[in-house]
Amino acid sequence: MMKENQVERLTTVNRQEKAALIWAIADKLVGVYKPHEYGNVILPMCVIKRFEDTLAPTRQAVWKRADELMGMEAPGPLLMRAAKLKFYNTSRFTFKTLLSDPDNIADNFADYLQHFSDNIIDIIKQTYAIAKADTLI
Repeated sequence: MMKENQVERLTTVNRQEKAALIWAIADKLVGVYKPHEYGNVILPMCVIKRFEDTLAPTRQAVWKRADELMGMEAPGPLLMRAAKLKFYNTSRFTFKTLLSDPDNIADNFADYLQHFSDNIIDIIKQTYAIAKADTLI
């Protein structure tokens, strides 16, 4: 059994890794936003990262189901079932893969956002609360 200080250290490292990843993507997107808008990007990025982490265990199943349902009208409920949640994302991008193509990060991030279920897209638009959200989604 892990001691409390070991668990705390692992939790801190995990938070630091996630924060570094969020900041890395935000740094790449900085050219898309004006300097005074930059602060408005970090909170929504944390929310989106949380959605991604929540979806991670079923990502492959959702991708497979999305491929099977290609062209089907209103596949949302079936994709939610594959995700085992009330939301999903069918994008092949993840926060980590977005960083692998920095020259196209704005377009790829927009693609990533557009592949969330409609309920999450609504939350993202409300969370961003800036004009740029409509251009990304």
